[in-house]
Amino acid sequence: MVFVLGVVLFAVGITASVALHECGHMWAAQATGMKVRRYFVGFGPKIFSVQRGETEYGLKAIPLGGFCDIAGMTALDEIEPHEIDRAMYRQATWKRMFVMVAGILMNFLLGFLLIVLLAVGWGLPNLNEPPATALGNMSCVAQQNPDGTLSDCSGTGPAQQAGLQKGDVVTEVNGKPIDTWAEFQQATQQAQGAVTYTIERDGETRDVVVLPQQVQRVVKDNATGETSVRTVGAVGVGPDYYEPVQYNAASAIPASLAFTGDMTVRTVQSLAEMPSKVADLWTAVTGGERDPETPISVVGASVIGGQVAERGLWQVFVLLLASLNFFLGAFNLLPLLPLDGGHMAVTGYEKVRNMVRGRRGLPPGGPVDYLKLMPATYVVIFIGGAYMLLTLTADVINPIKLFGG
Repeated sequence: MVFVLGVVLFAVGITASVALHECGHMWAAQATGMKVRRYFVGFGPKIFSVQRGETEYGLKAIPLGGFCDIAGMTALDEIEPHEIDRAMYRQATWKRMFVMVAGILMNFLLGFLLIVLLAVGWGLPNLNEPPATALGNMSCVAQQNPDGTLSDCSGTGPAQQAGLQKGDVVTEVNGKPIDTWAEFQQATQQAQGAVTYTIERDGETRDVVVLPQQVQRVVKDNATGETSVRTVGAVGVGPDYYEPVQYNAASAIPASLAFTGDMTVRTVQSLAEMPSKVADLWTAVTGGERDPETPISVVGASVIGGQVAERGLWQVFVLLLASLNFFLGAFNLLPLLPLDGGHMAVTGYEKVRNMVRGRRGLPPGGPVDYLKLMPATYVVIFIGGAYMLLTLTADVINPIKLFGG
């Protein structure tokens, strides 16, 4: 039940994010004297609408986005005679730029406010994760039940008894180099006797011999994906992670600004990596293992929202929603039509072109002919649509599971 609630709430959060993006465009257009004819949340058949002043506000049946209809957004739009002077394409460059960037700024503002909520409510995580094989908290070794829960245990575990410490970075197991926690875990589980861990601590390298305890664990077969209960070795240690830092209302603002900057940089990096993820998505669709770093669709994001809500990890829920808004803002900055960044690029081109014409003693040129840009626009729409379809298919056939099972 909580899973379904999380899915629904995250879907509502996505819809609200898109709706507020369009609100940014609408409010900026209204503030600069342009005419906003319609503002709708959703697409498809109209459920209802109301007329307020010169703008029709409404809701449509498919809650996947929304739109803001500004009179004369391009010279191709049909406008009434009385709308000509207020047509967007006839306005000053700064007004047009302001309207287009306002939607993007709305997403960044919403993401920032969610980060402030996270900082005050749960604390901000450290985005610079420890090394993958760094040892975290240590404890006794408990038996694992078939349902995945752990039995009670007491005392210290083999890792503590051997002198391992939180923060130690394991580089080799029995002389074999490892790079991931999965490799560390697999080598430990398969051990039949004492294991020699080569670790780095305080800049020094040393070997530590540990005798794993044989326990029952639910183990996943990487080849078949099936799980079964097996007797494996365990030493009572998990991966290291940085504890979140919680802030009060005053200190949360500067901390959230810095965190937002880091999130924005990572979002831009993720955008740059999107083309390289096509092969990983195709692997997931054709039966291979799903890389958790691959992009997700609206459906996939909502399912992950349900997963974290089901486990009571509402701080992760808030962080995911903030990340989504940063992504929407950064994605719309791309200078490609029909994105906001594409319209901004056209507006900027017209401004520079007219400045050059003015220096040559020529009158300003007319609006850019969007018809000539349509072939490139169709290519962007086709590639973007294909990518979204591939991502959606991967989310349906082989969804990302944060918690296994």
